[in-house]
Amino acid sequence: MSNQAILRIGREISQIQHGTDLSLAVACKEADIRSIKALIVGPPETPYEFGFFEITLELHQRFMLQPQMAADAATTQTSTLLGRTWRGESGEQWSSAQGLESVLISIQSLMSSNPYENEPGFENAGSDRDKQNMAHYVAKIRHETLRISVIQRLEEFLGIQSDGTIFPPCPPGFVDDEEEEEDRLTGEDDRSAFDPFEDLLKRRFLWYFESYIVAIDAAEPEVTPSQIFKKMPFENPGNSMDGRFYYPDLRKRLIFIKETITNETEGWAAEGMKAKVKETRIAVNLQRQYEQIVEDLKNRKNFMIDLGLENGNPFLWNVTFFGKPMTQLDGGIFQIRICLSPKFPDEQPRVVVKTPLFHNRISKDGVLCYFPKKLEEMKSHVEAIVEALEDESPPYDPRTTVNPEASKLFWGSADDKKKYNRLLRRSVQLSVEEC
Repeated sequence: MSNQAILRIGREISQIQHGTDLSLAVACKEADIRSIKALIVGPPETPYEFGFFEITLELHQRFMLQPQMAADAATTQTSTLLGRTWRGESGEQWSSAQGLESVLISIQSLMSSNPYENEPGFENAGSDRDKQNMAHYVAKIRHETLRISVIQRLEEFLGIQSDGTIFPPCPPGFVDDEEEEEDRLTGEDDRSAFDPFEDLLKRRFLWYFESYIVAIDAAEPEVTPSQIFKKMPFENPGNSMDGRFYYPDLRKRLIFIKETITNETEGWAAEGMKAKVKETRIAVNLQRQYEQIVEDLKNRKNFMIDLGLENGNPFLWNVTFFGKPMTQLDGGIFQIRICLSPKFPDEQPRVVVKTPLFHNRISKDGVLCYFPKKLEEMKSHVEAIVEALEDESPPYDPRTTVNPEASKLFWGSADDKKKYNRLLRRSVQLSVEEC
């Protein structure tokens, strides 16, 4: 592949990685930039909502001149969820003017609210039978999106077996970060396959957990347990989505995944103390970052934030945030916990607001949705946490929905917004009483 092509690929990957589109992510190994893994998050208000669709893109030698970009779904089941493809007509095929992002957006566009119409020959379907089939098709895609793209994928990452036992995906025991860094540099780290989105999917799962439960609650009454999927007229033995509805089982598995991620997060504290005792590079680095942030807050006379380490553990930060006067958070006192992994920044912090707060950026379980500008700097994380809490006019983005009830009120009518503000202020007042 020419240097020009390599530079273009690298530039396009960087643009997506540093962009603001929360529905797309890309990654590649430095050894082979032509082999790219991409993640598409299913669009809201579709049966694909908040599903995790992983795609492998192989860029061939002359991809800038010929339509030789091949996209394969990570699993055959995921491919089935997206339906079938066919050769485009004149003007519809890929051209060198298109980039990586446009290809991913084109794939994402297939995830519509009515995927029945995406099938060849059914673009203008409108009979009563077609309308019934549309509803059945949406129903089974919604079910399989949850089962395959979310639940199965997270169970694989967490080592959750079909009987509910957990088999650690990695050998147990602590490996210090110097050894891991050496393995990465020498290319000797072959303990696992290239899964660049594992941490991202775990964090997004915590964001969207409540939305998954809401989707199940809405869909479950529409079917009977073990009801067979209805076969579509365009499906055949070689390409069909067969199965049954098992919503009670999906709910149970979702809850167990969440519990397992929570336990994994709690385990970081113990691993972190081992790292501190060994004085590993990451432990020393986080300790120093903590000290610098505390010193900076002191120098700037910022008394709205009080920062501390739990039991002196640099991987477990406790933040007390005092609501700024003349804002919705005025007078509130909020306890926030930041859990860091010994693999930071490859594994990003998991932040929980311990004080109950009705907020459009905080889930019912306290998971905070926030966006640090520099992933490797804890100062940036602390600033982003405060910004997420204080921002009263964020840009509308349904992919930041971590609390469906609060988001619906926040982005609803004027009366809805008033109700949101009342519930927020009430929880702020309770935060003082509980201190």
